[in-house]
Amino acid sequence: MQLTVLKCKLHRACVTHSELGYEGSCAIDSELLELAGIHEYEQIQIYNVANGERFTTYAIRAEAGSRVISVNGAAAHKAEPGDRVIICAYSGIDEDEIASFKPTLVYLNEQNRVERTGNSIPVQAA
Repeated sequence: MQLTVLKCKLHRACVTHSELGYEGSCAIDSELLELAGIHEYEQIQIYNVANGERFTTYAIRAEAGSRVISVNGAAAHKAEPGDRVIICAYSGIDEDEIASFKPTLVYLNEQNRVERTGNSIPVQAA
């Protein structure tokens, strides 16, 4: 059986641009793409912490070191500069791989600089 799991995420990225007239996608600093393991043109899910919007698009490269997170095309209606978002990519794995699977988690500050990385989320306390 195949399971869909969180492959990687950029946690609390800050939207720097919202370009309604640009071809639909989300431009992400190339360094952040590589660190998280998100491929250009890969489908991504974006969860807007500021307004609760959740939407699907694909990743494109922004200039390395630019710290750009640009939500483009129709998705520009769902996020604006300054919004904090969680950008996730998912993958299918075989059920027998789940015990050893670890996602790539990249935590960003408000300038889209890496605060820390990890591969597990702590158990939520009651």
